Amino acid sequence: MVKKPAAKTPVKKIAKNAASPPVRSRPASRPSAGKSEEKTSIAKKPANSLVSRPRPLASSADSGVPAELEITHLDEQLVGLLNRRVALYLEKMKGTQTSPRTAFSDLDQQLVWGMIDRLNQGPLTTAEMRTIFRPLLSAGRQRIKHTRVAYLGPPFSFTHQAAISRFGESADLVPVSTIATVFEEVNRGHVDFGIVPIENSTDGRIVDTLDMFTRLPLRICGEVLVHVHHNLLARCDRSEISEIYSKPQALSQCRDWLSKNMPQARLIEVTSTSTAAQLARDKPNVAAVASRQAAIQYDVPIVAECIEDNRNNVTRFAVIGDSVAEPTGHDRTAILLQIPHKPGSLSEALEPFRRNKVNLTWIESFPLRQPAVGYLFFLDFEGHVSEPRIKKTLKDLEALPPDRLEILGSYPRGEASK
Repeated sequence: MVKKPAAKTPVKKIAKNAASPPVRSRPASRPSAGKSEEKTSIAKKPANSLVSRPRPLASSADSGVPAELEITHLDEQLVGLLNRRVALYLEKMKGTQTSPRTAFSDLDQQLVWGMIDRLNQGPLTTAEMRTIFRPLLSAGRQRIKHTRVAYLGPPFSFTHQAAISRFGESADLVPVSTIATVFEEVNRGHVDFGIVPIENSTDGRIVDTLDMFTRLPLRICGEVLVHVHHNLLARCDRSEISEIYSKPQALSQCRDWLSKNMPQARLIEVTSTSTAAQLARDKPNVAAVASRQAAIQYDVPIVAECIEDNRNNVTRFAVIGDSVAEPTGHDRTAILLQIPHKPGSLSEALEPFRRNKVNLTWIESFPLRQPAVGYLFFLDFEGHVSEPRIKKTLKDLEALPPDRLEILGSYPRGEASK
């Protein structure tokens, strides 16, 4: 236990000149007349006075304060500052709309990420700093609007990881068993948002997701990009593994590594990487291809790390709902297009993008259901539907005319998280 320093020692003097006393946790409302003068003065400080001019921290050796005492003092300050940050957020949101669209605007989070990128000098990495701030932002949003999000489960799958990355741990995250069920839960109003995989940099489109966009009138409200790192999990030596379980996409993304390094093992497809990890935990001589989070959760050792064939293996996830994201200047728009099944139709449909200098980022074809003949096209391109050049492009497309044209959504472009 640290002893209290003597009254006239240098330690006492430094403590008096240190940063201001810890800010007490309290609601964002204005303090009553009975509150102390000190608390009232804190409440009246501008919001940015607590965050935009941080006091440089000297090392404990330079200040003469024992490290243990300084850590305790900083922890006490952090408790007050974190609560104050949430209280100020609630005050800022007072009187605004409390719809999911408002509470889950991506703009606030992107501003915080930009601040971290600009100011962080370590030793914490940018990813670690985001991990600290993400639950803080999520906790504030949940106090504005309790939000439910359906995702392709089970927990600790890569889609679960994407849901946490976008909505934070405080959101009510609901695992479901299929991509179709995610869409149905959103469409019925049982949840506010859904999150589903839409494209992988190794395997391309996710057919089940694209098919559901043709069936239900839901929008893409945002996207989450996740670097997908696969690991081989087992409770035995690699030479003893006879079966390897995982979902089809994960096995496909590791096919070269598995054929070279595990030729003796039989590959077996299951519904998710989390299910595979559970099997590796419970069955002898069985391995799983799964995430590091699944290895930790199900207590299965990693016997080989990052076995994906493409080290830049990124999966893009779509946030689906019924709202429209506000423009940020860094947006993407997705549309569903059906054109006449005749020579030159696709070339004519792409001409408005060239003419209006709109950059196409993704195009996928999808065969129409029988007995119809032809294809649906999914297109992504840079820009927001509110921009004049995008409006002009869509107007030119309507003039063709197409057999079907639906705007699936405009939303901020995501940034891949490691």
